[in-house]
Amino acid sequence: MRAPAAVLFDFDGVIVDSERLHHETMVETMAGQGPATPWAFYRENLMGLDDRGAFTVLLRRAGIEPAPEELRRRIARKAELFARHAAAGRVPAFPGAADLVRACAAAGPVGLCSGALRSDVDPVLAALGIEACFSEKVTAEDVPASKPDPASYRLCVERLAARFPDRGIAPAACVAIEDTGDGIASARGAGIPVVAVSTNLPAVLLEKAGAAAVVESLAGLTPVRLAELAGLR
Repeated sequence: MRAPAAVLFDFDGVIVDSERLHHETMVETMAGQGPATPWAFYRENLMGLDDRGAFTVLLRRAGIEPAPEELRRRIARKAELFARHAAAGRVPAFPGAADLVRACAAAGPVGLCSGALRSDVDPVLAALGIEACFSEKVTAEDVPASKPDPASYRLCVERLAARFPDRGIAPAACVAIEDTGDGIASARGAGIPVVAVSTNLPAVLLEKAGAAAVVESLAGLTPVRLAELAGLR
């Protein structure tokens, strides 16, 4: 068994334990407008969406038209709050995540497909010492539609295939690592098998969403084991 042609990581909920902070800063940005947004609502309805999608939902719940300028204002305010908390060390890596990123980068190309803003992602990856491991990064600014739309995964695979033409990079030869139903749908819609990690959602939901396998943690995993779990041949 060989390593995947490329491994594509989600960010929030896969590499870093940040979903609670995204929830907190969204609530703070809404400033009490609209119905309360408890963690359960966020987890069931907003996790996996980018900020555009999440604030569209929240604004409509509050009876506010999600016009482009309104969305830009809310997204910028949340980004400011998130960056402040991240700088204070509130975005820790999950056990084994950084090690797996490094191992995958040593074995072949690695991509990142995230619905987060690039400004949320890059400083955290740099602090973890793994930013250079990613040959390509696709974030919210790069695609017109967020997960579950497959656009981000399609674009990342296309970029990796163009950058490494001799690696045989095609969707079915890659593995995506995800933690939400929307993320799984996005990767599978692009033709990529998924290994899910149950950091925020129970394994049964991730399996139902279409993950080829579900693990409790990335600790101890290797690129070859990812290929086995994803059912690559």
